[in-house]
Amino acid sequence: MPQFYEGEPRAGEGRFAIVVSRYNHTITSKLLDGALQTLTRHGVKDHMIDVAWVPGAWELPVIARKFTRSDRHAAVLCLGAVIRGETTHDQYINQQVSHSLGQLSLETGVPVLFGVLTCNTLEQAIHRAGGNHGNKGAECAQAALEMVDLIRKLP
Repeated sequence: MPQFYEGEPRAGEGRFAIVVSRYNHTITSKLLDGALQTLTRHGVKDHMIDVAWVPGAWELPVIARKFTRSDRHAAVLCLGAVIRGETTHDQYINQQVSHSLGQLSLETGVPVLFGVLTCNTLEQAIHRAGGNHGNKGAECAQAALEMVDLIRKLP
């Protein structure tokens, strides 16, 4: 019979790091609020959460790397909002940031959660930062809790 493993959203003993983009602050601050509320609702104490603000989404991987290599954090949540403009600039940002964060997680074995909105319009971002599509920051925190718990359970 197969052995099944699944993480549950519980605090455990690890620290959590959150890296937040200051660019599109009205959106990212709501993502941060959602993430913090989710973590604390599941038992993570305030003093076990480190939050670092970076200028924009492009800078998220650098600080996420610093947190993953510190051996202090069970997971790193990366929150940002890249909204399409008149050029394709957003595509280059999104591709590089997503690739860098995914690679960082694989290299370190620390869950690095992608909570970066990649929206076509400001309205879409508002809907995903606490509007009628939920709060992607809260979803990111939920996934972080589950991943940390799952990693603990694996042999």
